[in-house]
Amino acid sequence: MWNPSQYLQYADHRHRPFVDLVARVDLDAPRRIVDLGCGPGNSTRLLSDRWPDAALDALDSSAEMVSAARRNGLAAEQGDVRDWTPAEDTDLVVSNALLQWVPEHRELLAAWARALPRGAVIAVQMPGNFGAPSHRALREVAGSAPWVDRPPVGLLRHDDAVDDPSDYATLLAAHGCAVDAWETTYVHRLSGTDPVLDWMRGTALTPVFDALDDDGQRAFEAELAARLREAYPAGPDGVTLFPFRRVFCVATVGAASGATDLAG
Repeated sequence: MWNPSQYLQYADHRHRPFVDLVARVDLDAPRRIVDLGCGPGNSTRLLSDRWPDAALDALDSSAEMVSAARRNGLAAEQGDVRDWTPAEDTDLVVSNALLQWVPEHRELLAAWARALPRGAVIAVQMPGNFGAPSHRALREVAGSAPWVDRPPVGLLRHDDAVDDPSDYATLLAAHGCAVDAWETTYVHRLSGTDPVLDWMRGTALTPVFDALDDDGQRAFEAELAARLREAYPAGPDGVTLFPFRRVFCVATVGAASGATDLAG
């Protein structure tokens, strides 16, 4: 079960990639904007602030996140991104930190590029840190006794869950899009006891905990926490540095000119 409060514990860190993504969108007056995977809606407000005249749709698969988004004033709806299709007047589709959970997201991106009107923009950001020590530790714990025969193993995303920016640029350019693709590694300064574990409680650990009872959660956390402390030790000032790679892609439908812009 997704926990909006836990997710928002590091709201400033999680919001920054959304800001960086939307800053690369070059649209003056989109008719309809769709935020797929809106979460609690704190970042979605940036879209309505920038384009106040646009119709704004928000979708998330989590009932808890949809409730939080509605409390934030959004007309959010619960649904599966795999079932979503754009309305005829959709000019901007934003998906921030969602598609890494969807194995068939490459097919979805291609389908959106075919369905959206010419000049519409697809703007996506996905965590690209599945090969980082944090996620390797998570998979190692899940793959060891007594967890190896339990559901968490099959719920974890592996290091090929997200492609490189050039792969998404190639994919979307093949469907007639002009593409701006890049990656950024943010170095987050975290404080407190087991801050990387706290970060993961709001995201990567959610499907694992859904498959475990309370005792199982505590035991899993204890083993993972020890590995994370070793991988991410606190510095002399008590701050833990947590590098986090993210992959970005902004594609303008029907605007390909034979060249693709690859930044970073």
